[in-house]
Amino acid sequence: MPALRWLTIIAVVASASIPFPTSARAQVKEAAAPAATKATRVPAPADAYVYIGWPNDGEVIHTHRFKVWFGTRNFGVAPAGVTKANTGHHHLLIDASLPPLDEPIPNDKNHLHFGAGQTETYVELPPGTHTLQLIMGDADHIPHDPPLISKKITVRVQ
Repeated sequence: MPALRWLTIIAVVASASIPFPTSARAQVKEAAAPAATKATRVPAPADAYVYIGWPNDGEVIHTHRFKVWFGTRNFGVAPAGVTKANTGHHHLLIDASLPPLDEPIPNDKNHLHFGAGQTETYVELPPGTHTLQLIMGDADHIPHDPPLISKKITVRVQ
């Protein structure tokens, strides 16, 4: 037992006397981290657009859980992470204004991501008036150039 204690003491003293950087991993991360720059936006066709197929603008919905379906014209849908010309995936904005167009779209309760390429979903909203709007994101969740943004609709949930 005393031999093990001496080995432990020797190891602690030896490691204390060797100069190690404060955090080699942190230095590697800092070196690998890109400078804060605006994202390059992927081009979209000028005639492409995105829309909410249902519910309609002004719809009165008599249940708190309802289906929302999305559509595109002259533009395809592909999962997040897939880089293919003239494609992207939907993001549903609920009671939110448009995010910055040169940054990834936030992912929270007001910015729903459909990165698997979904074209419909069910949402649950409390009673009241709510806004819904779609914006397409590229493989990295960044809006296209020009951005593909649906008309903002208003629904009333009873």
